[in-house]
Amino acid sequence: MSARALLALAGGALLLAGCSNGPRLGETSEPMAVTALKDLPAPSGTDLVAGTTPYRVGPLDKLNIAVFGVPELSGTFQTDAAGHLSMPLVGEIDASSQTPKELALAIDKRLRGIYVRDPQVTVNLEETTSQVFTVDGQVAQPGSYPAIGNITLMRAVATAKGVGEYARLDDVVVFRTVEGKPLAALYNLGAIRRGLYPDPKIYANDIIIVGDSNARRMFQKFLQVAPLLTTPLILALERVR
Repeated sequence: MSARALLALAGGALLLAGCSNGPRLGETSEPMAVTALKDLPAPSGTDLVAGTTPYRVGPLDKLNIAVFGVPELSGTFQTDAAGHLSMPLVGEIDASSQTPKELALAIDKRLRGIYVRDPQVTVNLEETTSQVFTVDGQVAQPGSYPAIGNITLMRAVATAKGVGEYARLDDVVVFRTVEGKPLAALYNLGAIRRGLYPDPKIYANDIIIVGDSNARRMFQKFLQVAPLLTTPLILALERVR
């Protein structure tokens, strides 16, 4: 069967999967057309910050706070699990849900006229837990994890304490949005471990589903014709206009 015919079959399978039981994790209820890709592209800068602008301080965030001319009050500070921030002279501030600018004004208010005549405060985000990837399915600890440093699919699964005893290593789906378009990729962890193809990079906002899950149904019809053995299967999902 030709590649074009396989692609057409995959498109039909995805349309059926997307409409039969309603939307599932990583899917939409809208009709989709499918095109094959050689690789799952990296998200753009806009994709990475989608839904996080303006940024608001959260629990365990690390902030770089500078009070001009007062080095004793400048440095890196971390909010606690409740989003509260403690600083010398300033005391404790509920920083949760404040923007960096709002937090700077709150610190200014605490210092002005009492400890510092004319404070000039700046607050910048140094490290956040809001930029996360999500691991679900047959892993020991499903959940969302900080997207910090160089993360690959194997490392992401390891962060979730590894796969379950009976998890299918050839059933790993990664959902990603690139330039506003949803993408899905099916990977085989066993093939990656054997070095048959590279361990793909994982980015903030990626959703990884491991094992026997509804997400794999998107690929089921296609795999009956071209089983996923030693190469990833990557599909671009484009809304039919």
